[in-house]
Amino acid sequence: MAERACVTKTGAVLLGDNVACDAFDANRPLRIVTHAHADHLGGLRKSIKCCEKVIMTPVTRDLAEIVNPTFKLRKDNVLPLEYGKPLKYGDETITLLKADHIMGASQVLVEAADGTRIVYTGDFKLGETPVIDCDILVVEATYGTPSCRRNFDVDINELLVSMIERRLRGGTVYVFGFYGKLQEVMQMLRKADVEVPFVMPDTVHEVSQVCGNYGMNLGSLTLDTSHEGQELLKDNLPCVAFYHTNTRFKVGLKNTRISVSGWEFQNPCRQISDYEYLVALSDHSDFDDLIEYVKRSKAKQVITDNYRANHGKVLADEIIKRIGVPAVAQPLGKGQTTLM
Repeated sequence: MAERACVTKTGAVLLGDNVACDAFDANRPLRIVTHAHADHLGGLRKSIKCCEKVIMTPVTRDLAEIVNPTFKLRKDNVLPLEYGKPLKYGDETITLLKADHIMGASQVLVEAADGTRIVYTGDFKLGETPVIDCDILVVEATYGTPSCRRNFDVDINELLVSMIERRLRGGTVYVFGFYGKLQEVMQMLRKADVEVPFVMPDTVHEVSQVCGNYGMNLGSLTLDTSHEGQELLKDNLPCVAFYHTNTRFKVGLKNTRISVSGWEFQNPCRQISDYEYLVALSDHSDFDDLIEYVKRSKAKQVITDNYRANHGKVLADEIIKRIGVPAVAQPLGKGQTTLM
C-alpha cells in the first residue's frame, strides 16, 4: 500500500497513479497546487507545459498569478476546481477539500478503484480544517517536533487586535507577515471594528483584492504610493501599514512594528527590538495538532513531508511511538528505511 504515495527528492507529493502535488513530476499527468506559497509552486511552468491538467482552487490560481506574474494560468489545461467537487481521471477520483491555511488552500483526496483513500494535507492549521478519513496519509511537518507547541493560555487574535488598537494612538502601526497571513490580520481587525485606513504596497494590495473578491471582509485599502497613502505614512497618522515580512528592515523603522509568525512557542508576544514585537500567529498546526490530525484520520500508514520541513523524521518517529501507526519521512534521509 505504501508505494501508492510518496514524496520525491524534488518535492513532488505523489498520490495514487496519476497525481503529483506541489512540484512537477514527469510521470504524472495531473499536477495539483495546494496553495499559492512559493514552496508549493515548484516547477509550475513546466507542469503547465507538460501535464494534461494542472488543478487548483480558483482562489489559488488568482493568487499564484500575483505571487509570480510569469505563470500563465489561463491555459486550457489549467483547471480551477472548487472544494468538494470530484474529478474522475481513469480509475481514480480526485477531490480538493478545505485546508485552514491561506485563502484557497486545499487538501487532496485520491480515491482508487479498490476503495483505497489517499490524502495529502498540504499546509494547514487544525482549527477549521476537516480531518479526512483515509488509508494512507501524507502530512506536512513544519512544526513536527515536540518543542513546537503553543500551549498559550491567551487568545492570540484578541491579543493582536488589542496591541494594534493601543499603539494606533501613537500613529502608524506596521504589520509584517507573509501573503495570506497579512490578509487574515486585516480581516481580524475589521471584525473588531478597527476602521483606520489600511495602507500597503502593490503586491499586498493585489493579494488583498483577490481575497476580498472571494469573500474576506478587508474594507477600504490604500496603496502606499497614492497621495493619501504617502500622507498617512509621512505624517505618522493612525493607520495600519501591511508589508511582506521580507521588507521588515526597510520600512517603518521608527514606528511600532509587529511581526506575525508561527515560529514562537515560548510566549504569545515577545519584544524583539526597541520598536518591534513578535506575535505568535500561525497558519500551521503545532506538534500536538499534527498528532491529533493523524489520530483522527484513522490512517493505516503515514508519510511525513520531509522536503519542506526539517522535522519530518522526528514527526514520523513520534507518530510511531504515540499512535502505533507505521510512519516514514520522505524524501528519505540517511539511516531511514521505507515503510514495512
